[in-house]
Amino acid sequence: MSALRTAEVLAVGTELLLGEIDDTNSAELARSLALHGVDVYWTQRLGDNLERLRAAIDRALERSDLIVLTGGLGPTDDDLTRDAVALAVGEPMALDAELERWLRRRFASSSRPMPERNLRQAMLIPSAAALANPIGTAPGWLVRLRRGGAERTVVTLPGPPREMRRMWEAEAVPRLVFAGSALYSRTIKTHGTGESDVAEALGELTLGANPSVATYAKRDGVHIRVAAKGPSAEEARLRASSAERAVLDRLADSVWGFDDDELPDLVIERLRGSSARLAVAECASGGALSDLLSSVPSVEEALAGAVIAWDPDSMATFGVARDLLARLPATAAEVVAALAASLRALFDVDYGIAVGPALQVQGGTDSALRPDGNESAATRVVIAIAGTSGTTVKTLTFPPLGRAWLRERLAFTSLFLLRSALR
Repeated sequence: MSALRTAEVLAVGTELLLGEIDDTNSAELARSLALHGVDVYWTQRLGDNLERLRAAIDRALERSDLIVLTGGLGPTDDDLTRDAVALAVGEPMALDAELERWLRRRFASSSRPMPERNLRQAMLIPSAAALANPIGTAPGWLVRLRRGGAERTVVTLPGPPREMRRMWEAEAVPRLVFAGSALYSRTIKTHGTGESDVAEALGELTLGANPSVATYAKRDGVHIRVAAKGPSAEEARLRASSAERAVLDRLADSVWGFDDDELPDLVIERLRGSSARLAVAECASGGALSDLLSSVPSVEEALAGAVIAWDPDSMATFGVARDLLARLPATAAEVVAALAASLRALFDVDYGIAVGPALQVQGGTDSALRPDGNESAATRVVIAIAGTSGTTVKTLTFPPLGRAWLRERLAFTSLFLLRSALR
């Protein structure tokens, strides 16, 4: 069998096209194939239509060494992946006695009668080898053929991600021969700089092919992926090293993590590492910051409490001096700083963070943002962190991209500032 160098992934199911189910299988398979040195040039989602499936498989066989299909292996009439592969390959399906025995035993072991329609899952074509599925009822296929003088391989996998993952890793991958190149990839995560500014700072680095440098806008900032291929994992890493160092040098102040790092985890980890505790007061972020922190296991060891203080009366309840609130608006930097410090004292913790109320800024006129306010205006918000060495204040202005976007951006910006304060 020739080494596989190119692949494409076909995700099958009308529910994918309707948005009822997210297609996570294609992304997972693409990542796995990349790690095996295989280039994935095409991915496609297709509905349960026999002719369109057959046509997509035919096109894939013309241009790719490996075609991986997920979904459409169930027992119902709209599960058409087997039928489409058989048509594209030009071979008839027939009931496989061994697969039938396995399927009947599987149902019997769970004390269930097997519907006769499940026999569809025991069909094979002559060139297909069955791929076992010990956690489901849908075996996969591995088909080898020649198309246009080139060797081709087709793999069919179940749609449920758990079954797909197990069959791919345990049944399909060991039977495949990959080109032998290795991929090194590292994701550098930044915050506080927009994607266009990051791309400008990276300059010529984004023009390379091996190593490659690419930017991606994410909810927690801008991610930069540095990748390289080589004949071995070490060679691939060495090829990427200079580009990786250059990215870190150019974006040093914005970098907060790598690969699987998550900002809430890093903040809680640093608090726990220094036996410090935190209290949170939120206004414009409306609980989004507390929600992110609360998703971290053992958060209760580091987070003493969280409150929402929308107005001066709420702020006074948590310890902000009433004479200060009488002199200044709740959006003022001095008031937000006082809220952070008051919260720290109230909960007797090492750090207090306050996300102030939102202030609309348009045409030189400022106004507090109300639920019925003008969301076409830019928004200014103060974030203050009171710690053992004093209080730091950051005033930020955000574009008018909606209330939900603002809450999320404020939450991640607060986490980034907390991480910096905890160094």
